[in-house]
Amino acid sequence: MEAQAQGLLETEPLQGRDDDAVASADFSSMLSEEEKEELKAELVQLEDEITTLRQVLSAKERHLVEIKQKLGMNLMNELKQNFSKSWHDMQTSTAYKKTHETLSHAGQKATAAFSNVGTAISKKFGDMSYSIRHSISMPAMRRK
Repeated sequence: MEAQAQGLLETEPLQGRDDDAVASADFSSMLSEEEKEELKAELVQLEDEITTLRQVLSAKERHLVEIKQKLGMNLMNELKQNFSKSWHDMQTSTAYKKTHETLSHAGQKATAAFSNVGTAISKKFGDMSYSIRHSISMPAMRRK
């Protein structure tokens, strides 16, 4: 019994099958002729208001386009501005700054590591060159 009472007091909007149940219900038999006429008049009035609002919106959209054209604003300029703003917003975000900092630090470490490897390789080649020159200049080592 409490579950039924709670169902009648629900504050959630209608969903899915509730919409279907309401749509398939026939309430017209519960209305008097006077109520039906009032609802029909209200329906006509609402449809007229919706039509008027659509016309006003359309006129305002045309006016907006005209103003943008006069200001030299076109779709490409708007896209550029939006992209620039988004890029700026991204660059100023905390996540971007932390990532940039981390990658910059990693790049510096990698550069240092490659430099050390390059130095070590150069030193090895230098040592090998010295060893080869030294062995060529010493006849005793050539006989072995």
